[in-house]
Amino acid sequence: MKTASKNRDLGRTPAVDGPFKDLAAILDSMPLGFCLIDPQGVVRRTNMAFSGLFALSPDTICGKPILGFLHNEDSASFAEALADIGMNAHTESQLDIRLVQPDGVPYWVTASLSAIESGVILQVHPIGEMKQALETLQKSEMRWKYALESAHQGVWDHDFKSGDLFYSKHWKLIRGMAPDAIVDGSLDEWIANVYPADREHVLEYIRRQDEGEVEFNTFQYRERHADGHWVWIESRGASIEWGPDGKPTRIIGTDTDISKRKRAEAQLEEVTRRLLLAMDASQIGVFEANLDTGEVMRDALLLKIYGHEFAAPADQPTLLDKLLHPEDREAALTTISDGTASNRPFANAFRIIRPDGEIRHIRSSSVTFVDAEGARKLIGANWDITDDVALRDELDRARQLAEARNVELEAARTRIEYNALHDHLTGLPNRRYLDQRLEDWIAEKVAYCAILHIDLDRFKQINDTLGHQAGDTMLVHTARVLSSITKERDFVARIGGDEFLILCDSQHGQDDVIAMTDRIIDALRQPVPYEGHLCRFGASVGIAWTLDGTVDAKQSLMNADIALYRAKDQGRNRYEFFTKQLQTQIHHVKRTADEIVKGLEDGEFIPVYQPQFDARTLDIAGVETLARWKHPQHGFLAPDYFLKIAEDINALTAIDRTIAEQALRDFGRWEAQGFSIPRISVNVSSPRLRESGLIESLKRLDIPRGKLSFELLESIFLDDLDERSSKTLSDIKALGIDIEIDDFGTGHASIIGLMKLSPSRLKIDGALVKPITDTTEQRQLVGSIIDIGHSLNIEVVAEGVETRQHADILRDLGCDILQGYAFARPMTRADLEAFVRSASWREAQTLVAPPRSSRTRNLKS
Repeated sequence: MKTASKNRDLGRTPAVDGPFKDLAAILDSMPLGFCLIDPQGVVRRTNMAFSGLFALSPDTICGKPILGFLHNEDSASFAEALADIGMNAHTESQLDIRLVQPDGVPYWVTASLSAIESGVILQVHPIGEMKQALETLQKSEMRWKYALESAHQGVWDHDFKSGDLFYSKHWKLIRGMAPDAIVDGSLDEWIANVYPADREHVLEYIRRQDEGEVEFNTFQYRERHADGHWVWIESRGASIEWGPDGKPTRIIGTDTDISKRKRAEAQLEEVTRRLLLAMDASQIGVFEANLDTGEVMRDALLLKIYGHEFAAPADQPTLLDKLLHPEDREAALTTISDGTASNRPFANAFRIIRPDGEIRHIRSSSVTFVDAEGARKLIGANWDITDDVALRDELDRARQLAEARNVELEAARTRIEYNALHDHLTGLPNRRYLDQRLEDWIAEKVAYCAILHIDLDRFKQINDTLGHQAGDTMLVHTARVLSSITKERDFVARIGGDEFLILCDSQHGQDDVIAMTDRIIDALRQPVPYEGHLCRFGASVGIAWTLDGTVDAKQSLMNADIALYRAKDQGRNRYEFFTKQLQTQIHHVKRTADEIVKGLEDGEFIPVYQPQFDARTLDIAGVETLARWKHPQHGFLAPDYFLKIAEDINALTAIDRTIAEQALRDFGRWEAQGFSIPRISVNVSSPRLRESGLIESLKRLDIPRGKLSFELLESIFLDDLDERSSKTLSDIKALGIDIEIDDFGTGHASIIGLMKLSPSRLKIDGALVKPITDTTEQRQLVGSIIDIGHSLNIEVVAEGVETRQHADILRDLGCDILQGYAFARPMTRADLEAFVRSASWREAQTLVAPPRSSRTRNLKS
């Protein structure tokens, strides 16, 4: 109860007894606010300083719960603090709370709670102004932080006195570091990441600030990023605290990533360099004029174009006016005035008279703009086009001259085109014109029914004997004949040498074409007078009919050529139509020719040997070497199959050579084996005889004398030997090689020819030998040939001895050597060697030479 009475007395301001009276007096005198709170949280006593916080009297506050005077958000933490003190006597607690004034405005105080015997003493210390200042500072710091972050600047703070080194998140981000990364701020560690070339000047900037020489520092350098590339950084630092020695103890600064700016600067520098190079290379001068002040600036190149080394700034505005050509002044200045007023880009062209009196042509391009300070300016470029103007004037003069000569050039062009398409000698279309016409034919712009390919016969003889002028006369005559016989829509051309071609209009029938061809052949057969001579030649014609539409124009042209080949092959002075059969034959010839060439390369031409026998003893007198073609598909082929084609492609010489070489090797083999073969003979063609180097190659072979004979055709060599061939034959005989005349009796050789050639042997053709078994006259003819040979000391060989009866008669007629199927057929080397070993020809019949007188009786019978 006493306790309760005492508690109630505490609630009243007046009358405080005992120790509390002294406590109340002390609290009232304190400048800070105090109040006494009982264990139930009710205010029992306040001083004036506390009640003054609420603008209330102490009586109004006492008896009320203390929580009613606190801000709702602080009530819980205050109640908790009271409870803690109630449970732990003699403890204290302090916290910042807000007291709510009667008008509802919160008031920040620091509350200190202390436990006493009868409750808790609350002491409050106003901190509103401090809280406001702190909040203002926090807002300022936040704004500063946001400003730096938005500016992408990293902040650093080096407090050397406390050793505290601070680096912001963005400072770390610039370098690729994590926001929570720990930074080693030592100079040695940091400088190791600086680009080597930048370290010297960076250290110098740092030294100057550290020594107190400068208060502010700004420098740029490169630092290695965490991923390895280099980052350009602009660092700014300010000293804010100093020591007694005047050196800074605290420096705060910012780092900015300027890599993009540096790249842009490098690109700008490159573009500027290229622009300057381009302007220098193109000799373009630049000017800039301030339209507001009248100031003009020109670069050195523009002054050079104007003929000046230097111009003072005061002379620049009037420089162009003084240089303008009087005739161009008004137009040039008007263009500048109008262009400037339009605010659009404009061009100008004018002449200037330079100080040295030289007139130069100038072209200008200009544009107006407003600079950063709001001044209106005109910028432009001038370049010297004097050389271009001179070139243009020269081109104009050339054009005028060309136009003046246009008629003449057109006429020349016409002549050139005509000459390009026509033969200069005959005036007929040439091969180029023919090709164009064939293209038109292929394109179905024109149509023809037949192609006549004409080649003159015996033209070469006229050209060679009477000269080229005579040949030209014959060609002109031929052109006139063809032009007079053909129709207007036919196309006649000379396609080279003595060859002509006619494209027959499609209106012709086949009979018309044949009749036209007959007239052409007949007309060209007639003699042509020339300087006292009557020149005779003819024409062979190949005809390709084209109306069946099975082949195109170019194939038809080839078909006409094939037909011409057949016409000349069949005797000349005639015409032949192209046929499929003819094409097949030509293809066979072409294929055979190709096979001959390949056969020579592959060694398919080999020798075979036909023995020759002494007519009386039947001993082997020699062997004739004959050529055979060992064809991979057709087997052994005789010369009749390939000889003419080989002659046409000039392959006879190669065949003769390879056969002779193989024969000589075989003969050497026989000599080594002891075979009784006295000699071998090989056939030699006319081209082989005329081959250069023949004699030298024979000398190198070192052939024993009398062991080799060359067989020459009578029809080629006896009466028509030229000087070169005669010399070759003499050289051959001088080497000990015999000459034999082959197929004697079938040509037109004379006794004089035999005497001139003086061969070792002549061979009577088998066509003369075969009938001797049937008629006395034929035996007498052969006997006469034998007698002529013997009278000229020439051995006589009979070919084509097919029976023993032929052998007997020829022996009786005095023939020296026999060769034919009666004794042996042509055979290979191996077969000949076996034949010689067997001597089988002796077993068939033994011939005994009759008395010399019996020959006369046989001839007569």
